[in-house]
This record gives sequence, structure tokens and C-alpha cells, in this order.
Amino acid sequence: MSFMSRRHLMLAATSIAAVAAAPRLGFAQAAAPAPAAAAPTGPFTLPPLAYPTAALEPHIDARTMEIHHTRHHQAFITNLNNLVKTNPQLGTAAVQDVLGNLNALDESVKFAVRNNLGGHANHTMFWEIMGPNGGKPEGEVLAAIDRDLGGMEKFQNDFNAAGLRQFGSGWVFVTVAKDGKLAIETRPNQDNPMMDGKRALMGNDVWEHAYYLNYQNRRADYLKAWWNTVNWSKVAQRYAAAKTGTLGV
Repeated sequence: MSFMSRRHLMLAATSIAAVAAAPRLGFAQAAAPAPAAAAPTGPFTLPPLAYPTAALEPHIDARTMEIHHTRHHQAFITNLNNLVKTNPQLGTAAVQDVLGNLNALDESVKFAVRNNLGGHANHTMFWEIMGPNGGKPEGEVLAAIDRDLGGMEKFQNDFNAAGLRQFGSGWVFVTVAKDGKLAIETRPNQDNPMMDGKRALMGNDVWEHAYYLNYQNRRADYLKAWWNTVNWSKVAQRYAAAKTGTLGV
């Protein structure tokens, strides 16, 4: 073996030893991912749940509630606060005024507002009208269900059937007119009845993310179980507000 070959071999061995002796912590630190960027702040905020994420089990599991609320709904909030940076009027106008006049928006933002503000309105209503130990409808709400929807049994069957017919992603709603009349209607994607000059009394999310962890493709089972989560006291409050023209989202 020549002197150069021996010298090269010694240098290579020294380099290998140096790499082997390097502290493993340094390599781990270098490979660690950077922390996620904070969501943009702005006028839109994620409404907190009024109950623990596990409160609706076994009908809706805690993991689904957590993901649905803190990721899916939060995504709408993040997107809206980004939109406000270039369209500040969105952060000061009432939600019903914006969704009720989508055609007044510039084409460059109309689609994003439709999806994200619609999704924010839909989910805010959704969390509000659910809860543990929701009781049963009574008073004016029950009278309206009997009058306009044929009684509770027919109402629930028709509502579930409408939710099952909704192709792909969307919502099934009970809309309420200014005179208090109720109707069952569906909307695709994150569309909201406010876009048609109507108001949602209550509604169920039939996007797969709302039920897939527990029910997989069994939407019918989810629709049937969901009735156990309805907070009828909140629905009654929304009905009273709708009749006086003070119902928010």
C-alpha cells in the first residue's frame, strides 16, 4: 500500500469517527419541525362550545367534536380573518347582511365569502342547538312543528330523508319565515338559508367529517342518532328570536 493510500485511509477513518462521535442531540434538533404559524387574528373568532366535547357521546364522539370544532370551523375563521385584511368591510358588517347580498361582493372574493362565512354561520348555529339532555320540543315550537311539519314523527322522518337525499356534502335545515312558518330544506356545501332571504331555525351537518369516525358511510344511522343531541330549549329561543326579527346566525 502506498503512502498516499495509507494517508487517505487514515483521513477517512478519522472522518467516520468524528461523525460517529457527534452528539445525537444536535441531529435531532436539526430535524425538529418548525412550530406552526399562529392563526391570523381579526374580528372573527371561534365560538366556544357550551359543553365538553364528550358531552354528546355516544351519539357524536368526542374526537369528532374536537376535530370538527377546532379544525374545520377554525379553518373558516382563519380564512375570514385573512379576507378581512384586504376587505375590511367584511369584519364590520352583520353576517346576515353579507350572506343576504352576496351578489354585491366583488367576484374576486364572492366564492371565498360564500364558503367561509356560510360555514361560520352554519357551524355557529350547529353548536348552539346541540347539547346533552336536550329535552323535548314544547310550546310555540311544538305547535309550529304540528302545524307546518305534520307532527314530530313525520317531521323527524322527513328531515332524515332530506338529509339522506342530499348528494355529497351539505346541510339539512328547518327554515323559519318571518311569520313563523317552518319548512325543511337542504343546501349544498356551506350554503346557508340567509343566502335566499330565509333563516335557519336549526340544522344538521351532513358533511362526512361530521360523522365518519363513528358512522363511516352510514349517514342514515347518524341522522337518526343526532336527534338525541338536539337542545330544544335553544331551538325555542331561536324560534322566538326569528319571529321578532332578532335571530342572529
